Amino acid sequence: MQISDNVKESYSAQYDQSVVDWRNTGAKYKALNIVELAKNISFKNVLEVGAGEGSILSWLSQWDFCKDLNCVEISESGIQLIKEKNIKNLNDILLFDGYKIPYPDNHFDLVICSHVLEHVEHERILLREIKRVSKYQIFEVPIDFSFYVDKKLKHFLSYGHINIYTPALFRFLLQSENFKIEKDICHLYHDEVIKPIYKDNPTGFYLTKVKHFLLRLFPYFLGIKPNSYAVLTSKTEKDLAIF
Repeated sequence: MQISDNVKESYSAQYDQSVVDWRNTGAKYKALNIVELAKNISFKNVLEVGAGEGSILSWLSQWDFCKDLNCVEISESGIQLIKEKNIKNLNDILLFDGYKIPYPDNHFDLVICSHVLEHVEHERILLREIKRVSKYQIFEVPIDFSFYVDKKLKHFLSYGHINIYTPALFRFLLQSENFKIEKDICHLYHDEVIKPIYKDNPTGFYLTKVKHFLLRLFPYFLGIKPNSYAVLTSKTEKDLAIF
């Protein structure tokens, strides 16, 4: 299985300095979700699959999350930015084909895959490869679902989101591949992440704040429509759960 040429081309030069600051801010909260999910578990080595420009790894290294961090990424521009960060605890920085992770079975205690699967053409293939090389996994995906999400096709495709999830649908995907759900977080974006999005639309920002307030009041609805969903899973030896 190989990534399509047009997808590879789209991501090969995706990252430049103009997006780094905002991505770094968002990465801080993704990294905090990782730390929270991994609480009371120690990892001797960690791999991030789809590391982007390395912002999550940078935060995790600053916090000494693990002394042996590693990453694979499909984007040449992302790899270059990761190298320029000189991340203290980061060892391997490898370009990969989007599906084949170049490590042996059970090599890593933890694989992180944060805001990646929504971009992946054949997500089950990548999930199986992540499972092959790891004992624990932490995934995070944006929750783009709405009842009329098909009306926003151009919007989501403009930044590469080709898979749409709810927390329950994502759990279904993982459990059907026989990942065991250990712990999860329904996450609402912090103000410093959403303010730049609404810099020209203050009304939209305050409406989002009201929505977040209501979601916190009603945990049932927060479990359906957070901004993102993060989950810790563990490996089982079973394959696709069918029949």
